[in-house]
Amino acid sequence: MRINEKKTGTQAIEELKKSQPALNAIVSFYEEPVQEAESGKLAGVPVVLKDNINTKGHVTTASSRILENYVPVYDATIVKKLKDAGAVIVAKASMDELGMGGTNKNALTGAVHNPYDTARISGGSSGGSAVVVASGIVPLSIGTDTGDSIRKPAAYNGIVGVKPTYGRISRYGIIPYASSLDHVGYFTTNVKDAALALEVLAGRDDHDMTSSYEPVGAYADDLNGDLNGKTIGLFKTVNDEVKDPVIKEAFDALCEKLKAAGAVLVEREMPKEYMELIAPVYKTIANAEATANHSNLDGIRFGRRVDGDSVEDVMTRSRTEGFSSYVRARFVIGSYSLFEENQDRLFRKAQKIRRLIVEAYAKMFEGVDGVLSIAAPTIAPLIEQSADLRFGPSSFAEEHMQLANFSGYPSITLPLGKKDGMPVAVNVTCRPFEEQMMFDLAEGIEETTGLSDQVKEG
Repeated sequence: MRINEKKTGTQAIEELKKSQPALNAIVSFYEEPVQEAESGKLAGVPVVLKDNINTKGHVTTASSRILENYVPVYDATIVKKLKDAGAVIVAKASMDELGMGGTNKNALTGAVHNPYDTARISGGSSGGSAVVVASGIVPLSIGTDTGDSIRKPAAYNGIVGVKPTYGRISRYGIIPYASSLDHVGYFTTNVKDAALALEVLAGRDDHDMTSSYEPVGAYADDLNGDLNGKTIGLFKTVNDEVKDPVIKEAFDALCEKLKAAGAVLVEREMPKEYMELIAPVYKTIANAEATANHSNLDGIRFGRRVDGDSVEDVMTRSRTEGFSSYVRARFVIGSYSLFEENQDRLFRKAQKIRRLIVEAYAKMFEGVDGVLSIAAPTIAPLIEQSADLRFGPSSFAEEHMQLANFSGYPSITLPLGKKDGMPVAVNVTCRPFEEQMMFDLAEGIEETTGLSDQVKEG
């Protein structure tokens, strides 16, 4: 479904409800959707929000039991922007609890299912938001991306997923995960709609001091998919790590077509010792920041409260019952690295290594317009076989898109093809605030593959 296709909010809600038994993508509905404006870039467009986005007067749970009764008293900045553009908010989507996970299995309402095969995961943490676009019900949904949480679900569901430059979109009113890594982003079925969506969502917001003063472009109107003369870096370190022959063959075939379209392809590499540190550095920083950000979820100020004999007892009981064991384990890791005696050897060391990784990453962009890689090394795993590892090693072919969270660079995932009927994808990343170049390259790739508006209708 495209943004300019006509579907009322009521129709979208009916289709979402019909899809629930199979997909389980929605946490709550707007029973009486309201169009805020008769005109605007998104006039009448039904939109689904990830359920960590505050909406005034409407429950916002972040898929966590501790927030199951939380009703915000204000709208997030992006909600106001959507309404001002004429969008119709129709539902709130499931997510991994508090954004912590990559499977969308640990949501309070249960696992979200992939529309191409409901026995497989949607990916996470923005899995619900991805699925409602991939199933053709809405043309635009909002997610957040702390460590590929938009771009990996986009890959698994065969749609376009955008994480813009850090600070490009305000995070005011977003329930946080890790403040130095969090980005607001979104899903569409084609690059032009993705370009238009950023025009609506981007811009400086004085409520969010990390938001940028960089001007917002006319990304859709200026879109140009001509690849002739464009120089594209191929992320060899990642692509060589992908073992699936079908995915590798599809990527190689795309590269040949890009060269035929006039693009200049050059290989780019990063030291493997840095690539292997992506996962531990991410886990250390993200868990520490999450622990600090969610210390206010204590059963005292707001959210679920479990009675106890003292303030400390209420807090302990509320947090024990309010969080899943998976999230509690992350808080333990985060707290440990924030202990005064551990900060230098864990948290601050991770920050220093992050800087080294980002400096090496930046060198890959010298002399190229963008960097292209295979987004995910496999199709979406089966639900029963997938798990979010709390500890242990992981392949950097799985984790490499976290580099764009470390660096804040804009990054887009888009379809490459299918294997066994399941989507596979590529990722394009550009230098900070070069979203127009990112969209132009993605448009050229989309024209090459012919894979715009890919949806799996039920």
